[in-house]
Amino acid sequence: MYSPQLLDYFQNPRNPGDVANPDAAVELENPVCGDILRLSVKIQDNRIAEIGFKARGCVPAMACASALTELVAGLTFQQAHALTTSELLEKVNGVPEASTHACQLALDALAAVLRKVKAK
Repeated sequence: MYSPQLLDYFQNPRNPGDVANPDAAVELENPVCGDILRLSVKIQDNRIAEIGFKARGCVPAMACASALTELVAGLTFQQAHALTTSELLEKVNGVPEASTHACQLALDALAAVLRKVKAK
């Protein structure tokens, strides 16, 4: 049911936990399914120098959060903001149709944390 790539991101999460002394952090919840995702970032030279996540929810939600942190680490705000659903789904080799909300939660959290950084 899940791709080997998705399971790898779930079983071997990249960038788990909170970043120490983050420049911004957000926590979003999907009210329909109950998945929760927290992202924290440290910014240096207008780039995401460090990013961490904490997630509770389904396997795809945790895997998408993990993959997202790997994809955006080192990117500028503009590059990170341009990340698409298809790029994230490609990174985990897709999710079941009923789990597309997992990818959207990760992208929504990224957008929220980037907005929070820019507001500072």
